[in-house]
Amino acid sequence: MKTRNLLVCGMAIAAMTLVSCGNKAQETVTVDNSEVILENIMTRTSIRAYEKDKPIEQEKVEKMLRAGMAAPTAVNKQPWHFVVLNNRSVIDSLAAVNPNKEKMEKSPLIIVVCGDMTKAMEGEARQFWIQDTSAATENILLAAHAMGLGAVWTALYPNQERVKEAARVLDLPDQIIPLCAVVIGYPAENPNPKDKWQESNVSYNKFGQAK
Repeated sequence: MKTRNLLVCGMAIAAMTLVSCGNKAQETVTVDNSEVILENIMTRTSIRAYEKDKPIEQEKVEKMLRAGMAAPTAVNKQPWHFVVLNNRSVIDSLAAVNPNKEKMEKSPLIIVVCGDMTKAMEGEARQFWIQDTSAATENILLAAHAMGLGAVWTALYPNQERVKEAARVLDLPDQIIPLCAVVIGYPAENPNPKDKWQESNVSYNKFGQAK
């Protein structure tokens, strides 16, 4: 797992735009990084066991948050707020009121992805916050994998008991709704990613129509 993730990360860096500087001119060479990105997506899998005593560098935490905030949102409302848990007692307090207690207790980091209703749209469109924060969550998962970390999405919303307890532990105001808790750490397991491709789940132009 570690070797594979380091390779993916290294490939991603190598696939970035290369700039060659001469004395009088600069030449920019763009490298196709599509295969690197697809490899990161296809090899990501849920990790539920972590090296508990190995903290995650703040630089990586910020990169995951930046990835989350790069997600698309309806009319660019960005109706999110991220609560980073890196304190052992706070993590244990959340774990104590959550069904995912075992994996949370083993993790050095949790990012709780929330919807900020003060930034949400009006009327029926208000519910777009769920899609927006879900997109941010997936970006965080992919960024974690690219940097050699393991992560798993654990749901809070719409289970009202989980939402209530998370809000109490984290002192969330009423306008902040926790969607999920992304549990993160350095992997202590190496599960194989699942191949979820099913052509039967795809229609073209109309439901049930083959290509």
